[in-house]
Amino acid sequence: MIDKKHITGIILSGGKSSRMGTDKGFLLYDGKPFVQHSIEALKPLVSTIIIVSNNEDYDVFGYNRIEDIIKNAGPLAGIYSGLKHSLTDYNLVLSCDIPLVKTDLLKKLIDAIDGESEVIQIESQGKNMPLIALYKKPCEAVFLKLLNEGERRLQFAVNQCKVKNVVLNNEDSCFTKNINTPEQLNDILK
Repeated sequence: MIDKKHITGIILSGGKSSRMGTDKGFLLYDGKPFVQHSIEALKPLVSTIIIVSNNEDYDVFGYNRIEDIIKNAGPLAGIYSGLKHSLTDYNLVLSCDIPLVKTDLLKKLIDAIDGESEVIQIESQGKNMPLIALYKKPCEAVFLKLLNEGERRLQFAVNQCKVKNVVLNNEDSCFTKNINTPEQLNDILK
């Protein structure tokens, strides 16, 4: 396995949260903010954690918080900003709205590293999950070029790189659930 000193964790906490109506990173699950679950899942695997958010409230977690370099351009700009500030070749990217995520799930991405893939993403129940993925540093240049051309679609940008999917079995797919609405939050709190 790649040594954790060669991996940076990048947590995207910059979403508008329009469906939830509040900053999802601070929603509570099991008595902890969502973003804390992301931090705990990443910590055993990475040497550094970067939180990408324009919200200064994230400074309370004690990690390097950076703002989007290109504003209002969605998760593609968030990942680009994280990669730009990263000093490592490998970068585990996670959105802050996946509170059930586990370290073992993220380790599968690291175990799948090969000599060719630039993006290694989770595939769960037939869906690609570029917000639970490992990005190599050279993706930064690809993403900047696309952002400068006005591209905002993350999956389109990912597909311009050499991509590998790690397919989860059905039992593990519950750990990748995005919580975007009050209804989805109620489902996991039951």
